[in-house]
Amino acid sequence: MNKIYVCGHRGMVGSSVIRALQARGDAELVTRTHRELDLCNQADVEAFFAEVKPDVVIHCAAKVGGIHANRTFPADFIYQNLAMSANVIHAAWKNGVERFVYLGSSCIYPREAPQPMNEDCLLTRPLEPTNEGYALAKIAGLKMCQFYRSQYGVCYHSVMPTNLYGPGDNYHPDHSHVIPGLIRRFNQARIDQAPSVILWGTGTPKREFLHVDDLANGILHVLDLEDPPDIVNIGYGEDIAIRDLAEMIKTAVGYEGRIELDPSMPDGTPRKLMDNSRIRALGWKPEINLKEGLNRTVKEFLAGDHLRSS
Repeated sequence: MNKIYVCGHRGMVGSSVIRALQARGDAELVTRTHRELDLCNQADVEAFFAEVKPDVVIHCAAKVGGIHANRTFPADFIYQNLAMSANVIHAAWKNGVERFVYLGSSCIYPREAPQPMNEDCLLTRPLEPTNEGYALAKIAGLKMCQFYRSQYGVCYHSVMPTNLYGPGDNYHPDHSHVIPGLIRRFNQARIDQAPSVILWGTGTPKREFLHVDDLANGILHVLDLEDPPDIVNIGYGEDIAIRDLAEMIKTAVGYEGRIELDPSMPDGTPRKLMDNSRIRALGWKPEINLKEGLNRTVKEFLAGDHLRSS
């Protein structure tokens, strides 16, 4: 039975990976909270790996946030994500970990990447300025895995998830991503009987969204491959305009007011759709459609599940 260390097991992705691994029941799971192990502390990380000696690492830990958070705290995003990645990857190699799955993000791809974005467009054009710090840190992590694999012969590889939503998401009023942010705002407007909700930007940018439980199953699918690609996208395969997404969430929440656009606020990247042909060729595809996933997520929010998981 493999001993699998899941970094960031309390986050949205990490907790979903834990649930998927527990459902399989074929591994010894290792976790540490931030209080128990600060992944930005190199000495503590190396001591942990020397003591625990995991066989497999799934690196889900990250400092994440939406446009507002990334624009406001770029130094925090680049430092913390760089430090965590470098410490964990190097300590894993030093202590004999043969299999390492690194979680990247679709924001690693250029702002004006050809759509849909395939894995080969990495580093071909400038990044989106609003989350450049986070993206650069994630690129460094996936390149570390690629270089350690080529130099040392270990199977360190990366998966690039698209925009995620689902259980364990961050519903902070200022620092959340678009889906949890809109769920919270529409719900509050419903409670307050507000006549309208303001949507940042023009509403025209298109985004792809994947339920986090689909991602977890995709990660385990890639982990089961004997010779996985260095980098593989994991996405839903379709995108949606932000205005249309807002209408879907408004309906799911039960809000009856208007949606008003604020074009003075930034849109971010015009479009981000992953090319998922590589992962589909490897035998995986998502199972949760967007409407079903949003309805499920809204019900979980209204039931207070986001408070219990935080």
